[in-house]
Amino acid sequence: MDKHIKVPMNKQEAATLRAGDYVYLTGTIYTARDAAHKRMYEALQEGRELPVDVEGNVIYYMGPSPAREGRPIGSAGPTTASRMDKYAPKLLDLGLIGMIGKGKRSKEVIDAVVRNGAVYLAAVGGAGALLSRCIVKSEVVAYDDLGTEAIRKLEVENFPAIVVIDCQGNNLYETAIEQYRKDV
Repeated sequence: MDKHIKVPMNKQEAATLRAGDYVYLTGTIYTARDAAHKRMYEALQEGRELPVDVEGNVIYYMGPSPAREGRPIGSAGPTTASRMDKYAPKLLDLGLIGMIGKGKRSKEVIDAVVRNGAVYLAAVGGAGALLSRCIVKSEVVAYDDLGTEAIRKLEVENFPAIVVIDCQGNNLYETAIEQYRKDV
């Protein structure tokens, strides 16, 4: 099912999403990759505040290429989500409602998604140039020294993703395999 979602979103909206749904996000999302996640984790360990409020927000695991003239951002494809698995449960417990990446997640992340009524979405790997067309504004908001791994605030319009893990723990990567085996 296709769903158009305004971001940030709340738990009630996240609860309407099911594994396999196509979603189109419009509003504000943030980017963060490995180095930014490590810094956020260390900040929390030291009792400091995060540089962005994760409550109700979505983090896109992406580090863009340089923007071409007239564009807010360069190619903006997803990175492998499992690299953030060490950090994701804590952010979800703090109110993060969604993550966008590619690839499978650990049991700890899946448990945290369910525990917090969140979702994990996948963006199509290899389609970074196309995905960047849905990004209308990009600004670095934290960790500028990390370059492409800095935290960015993005304004997106109809950013396409697929719900992989919903708030009930349904996992498209598992159900799709089961369905494929039945169809073969």
